[in-house]
Amino acid sequence: MIDGRHQRGFTNERLTRVVEPRVREDEGGFYVQTLSEDVKVYFDDYYCFLEKVYENCSEQMSVVEQKIELTPTENAESLAYFRARMIILNIVRKAALNFYTDNSNFGVIMTPWCFGTVTLEKIEVYRERLGRGETRDDLVPDYPYYVIKYIDEICKATLLGLFDFPDQAFKMRWQYSELLRRYAKALGSINESLETVLMRIKNYQP
Repeated sequence: MIDGRHQRGFTNERLTRVVEPRVREDEGGFYVQTLSEDVKVYFDDYYCFLEKVYENCSEQMSVVEQKIELTPTENAESLAYFRARMIILNIVRKAALNFYTDNSNFGVIMTPWCFGTVTLEKIEVYRERLGRGETRDDLVPDYPYYVIKYIDEICKATLLGLFDFPDQAFKMRWQYSELLRRYAKALGSINESLETVLMRIKNYQP
């Protein structure tokens, strides 16, 4: 449980009743076999990982928030660094909570490395939106150059430390993106085939 009130999306009680080919059970508990890496991800282990990530983010955010309050406004670069770090931590914490509580999609159950890649991409997308002025953030001033610069500089190092990952953790990220593209293409082909079949049935004249 997160914050004493957020329950796991897929509890063991629910998993005993669920009908899903990907969900299996062995001596280690309930698990899914991931499509991307073809490895077992045990629900208990994964949820414990998310709990730890959420807790680490919350602790670090409290420290950074205090530093922002104590830093004089004329120390623009220091404030930009702290704000960039706060943005990164906030995105990761939200992702951990969303994945933890999701009870509708087994796709949120993944390896820690895959979760790290997902959060990295979320941060990069948010950074791009900030740079284009497409979103507002209370942590970002009217001229966000330094905040964005620090997001770029510290993002990967912050995540590696937060997740306790080795340096090579994000070198596999292209595999996930490639797999997503392949599955999206395959699903698109399936939809096109279904539409063709439905059209033929509709136009069929005996």
